[in-house]
Amino acid sequence: VEEAVQRVEKAGSGEVIVVTVGPEAAVSTMRAAMAMGAHRGILVKVQGQFLDSTLTSLALKAAIEQDGAPDIIFAGRDAVDTEGFQTQYRLAAAMNLPVVNEVVKLEINNGQAIVEREVGGGTREVLEMKMPCIIGATKGLNEPRYPKFPDIMKAKKKEIKEIEFDQLGLDTSVDQTELLKLEAVPERSSAQIMQGSIREQVVELVRILKEDDKVL
Repeated sequence: VEEAVQRVEKAGSGEVIVVTVGPEAAVSTMRAAMAMGAHRGILVKVQGQFLDSTLTSLALKAAIEQDGAPDIIFAGRDAVDTEGFQTQYRLAAAMNLPVVNEVVKLEINNGQAIVEREVGGGTREVLEMKMPCIIGATKGLNEPRYPKFPDIMKAKKKEIKEIEFDQLGLDTSVDQTELLKLEAVPERSSAQIMQGSIREQVVELVRILKEDDKVL
């Protein structure tokens, strides 16, 4: 959101539109984005969360294309709930657009997006893409602003267009992920400090793993 808002502010023209697939409760999150500077929003309303990012990306595509043709689509690096790392790639495939994830630096020049992305070990890749394109942003790309109270109040009056998911006419059979069960993470046993020589500590550790925890 911050990157999109900054781009429009620097250009002196353009519009930042927040597009979300979610329940009615998602409106509060969209209002927060509008307080940061987004101009309006589009909410594709669903009753629950899609487990497969395929349907999410198709719903986003339909809502975006109904509204117009964006120059850049900004997405997050991953979903905070499933960490699937899939939505931006599936959206790019559906819209036939180039995509780069984990972007930490962005420059735009003559219809080209030049990006830097982290690849691990302190190394960065520099890539060039034609616009329109999809950018998966990550920490370091910018410093998000804290909305001021007047901006929060103004955000309450900004337009959010709501579209029922069923109105998009999408094939729901593409969602092929099924939740079988949820299990709580077992509580860890209390830590133990081994005493004695290194040999005695190793012997005691093996005994604990065999007899107490039964993992050996």
